[in-house]
Amino acid sequence: MATPHNHSASGNSHAQGHGKTGLPALVVGAIGVVFGDIGTSPLYTLKEAFSPHFGLVGNHDTVLGILSLVFWALMIVVTVKYVTIIMRADNEGEGGIMALMTLAQRTLAKGGRSAYVVGILGIFGASLFFGDSVITPAITVLGAVEGLEVAAPGLHRFIVPIAVLILIAVFFAQRFGTEKVGKVFGPITIVWFIALAAIGIHNIIDAPEVLKALNPWWGAKFFIEHGSHSVLILGVVVLAVTGGEALYADMGHFGARPIRYAWYTMVLPCLMLNYLGQGAFVLEHPAAVTNPFFEAVPEWALYPMIVLATMAAVIASQAVITGAYSVARQAMQLGYIPRMQVKHTSRETIGQIYVPYINWVLMIAVLAVVLMFRGSTALASAYGISVSATMLIDTLLLALVARALWPRWRMFVLPLCVLFFIVDLGFVIANGAKFFDGAWFPVILGLAVFTLLRTWRRGRELLHEEVRKEGIQIDSFLPGLMLAPPTRVPGTAVFMTADQGVVPHALLHNLKHNKVLHERNVFLTVETLTVPHAPQNKRLKIDPIGDDFYRVLIRFGFMETPDVPLALMRSCDAGGIYFDPMDTTYFASRETIVAGRHRGMPVWRDKLFAFMHRNAAPATGFFRIPGNRLVELGAQVEI
Repeated sequence: MATPHNHSASGNSHAQGHGKTGLPALVVGAIGVVFGDIGTSPLYTLKEAFSPHFGLVGNHDTVLGILSLVFWALMIVVTVKYVTIIMRADNEGEGGIMALMTLAQRTLAKGGRSAYVVGILGIFGASLFFGDSVITPAITVLGAVEGLEVAAPGLHRFIVPIAVLILIAVFFAQRFGTEKVGKVFGPITIVWFIALAAIGIHNIIDAPEVLKALNPWWGAKFFIEHGSHSVLILGVVVLAVTGGEALYADMGHFGARPIRYAWYTMVLPCLMLNYLGQGAFVLEHPAAVTNPFFEAVPEWALYPMIVLATMAAVIASQAVITGAYSVARQAMQLGYIPRMQVKHTSRETIGQIYVPYINWVLMIAVLAVVLMFRGSTALASAYGISVSATMLIDTLLLALVARALWPRWRMFVLPLCVLFFIVDLGFVIANGAKFFDGAWFPVILGLAVFTLLRTWRRGRELLHEEVRKEGIQIDSFLPGLMLAPPTRVPGTAVFMTADQGVVPHALLHNLKHNKVLHERNVFLTVETLTVPHAPQNKRLKIDPIGDDFYRVLIRFGFMETPDVPLALMRSCDAGGIYFDPMDTTYFASRETIVAGRHRGMPVWRDKLFAFMHRNAAPATGFFRIPGNRLVELGAQVEI
């Protein structure tokens, strides 16, 4: 991972790992899944710029100024920062803020303060992503359904109920997976982008003057004329780039090349044509600022466009929801959230997963947001802060990666990072100014998720410290045990342990209560690596320690689903010992956490960790261990 060139190559090799899927099919798939969020931004971006809150009128200079800011935001933030540069910073083909965090941490001393700060930044960014996952479905579906007001103002009272019903249907459909539905996502989204471009061209023909907005002078003129107040409009401009981070996060599903091709050849041109078309219509009809997207649609196409916009909004919601599943699984594997049930919805594509708990929590939160804000205008005030803060964190992490891993390119990338930082900071300040108008919601939500993630991580560390402190060293325990060995019974016992040097509690309890020892005993530790997929030559490590006792280490990548029995069965292929599935019993400790006042965390966090630990999915499901082969033995631990 020495240069951007090497990273790009790894992204391409990953894309080639899609079996027989060719580049055109991957481009279509990427358009359907990756660009849903940013593709629905025209529904509400220009409309919010002219909301009464900002006091702007739809005159010539103002329209061109806002359009210029939107165009250059798309060019600087999405095209240059994400598509051209950050997508080269992949972790073995995987993207997203957690992949960038692990890359940045590799450049720093392990266990040092800098690595800790980078970890905090990465986890806070991931927490904000969950806030975005709540607001995006709400604002996109509401923005689409609000087109009914343009067609028939009397339908206003039905907008919220219709949006609620659509969102409930979206979340209930998740259990069936996106494999079948995903095949139609790409074509529908392509039709959506073509429609955006067609409506844009139709209106630009009437007012070609709007094309002058591509000149950055109009954006600069807007700032000069409106003074410090103009910074606030960046809180609306950021709506045009929401979804930019998703391009990077979803890179592992399609590879970098298909996403780049889709952006350069279709998505960016269609988006800008539509924004310019809306601006052209406002120049001709200043009263259309109330909802320029739907006002710019010819009357005969209004109802079909409302239907198409609703379908595009559902697809945008789908992309963010499945992204939340992926981030949740990464956080789970890296030890930041408790184990949860993960269901695979596709036999061919490992990335298509369904996490029931995340799904239902998201559904409740999204419906609460719709009922609380009741409109895309009110939600626009809440939207943007989490996205802009995540983008700012991405810029800081990119600077670290470029400085350490890209020696040939850092002289170009680091000055650009300064530009990105200024732009991102402007977005954060503009959205922060809307804190009391609704931006408080994603901030509070992000802080709550961040608290849960850090509490689980720190609680696990304290738990392991206590277990290690009270534990007995294997090297001193086994020789003493074998001086007067207990009765040996046939079969293999696998004892799950987080610390390879300490005797598992489950073994001590088994000896104490059952007074027997199996013929063959395995101390098994599962380790999650900071790469997406564990190399086969590093998957399994077996160390005999005498008297038919073995230490076994199984490694999984953070994008993999740990399947312990399967990994053990394959140990024979790797020259290891043979595990007969019907003759192997798994033993695990199930700790009961007791909060202690004198330990590592405040009591309220201890109690929060105890609650999370109590409700975590058992090892049976998470490690795919058959329930009829597992014995769990309890232990009480004070932290």
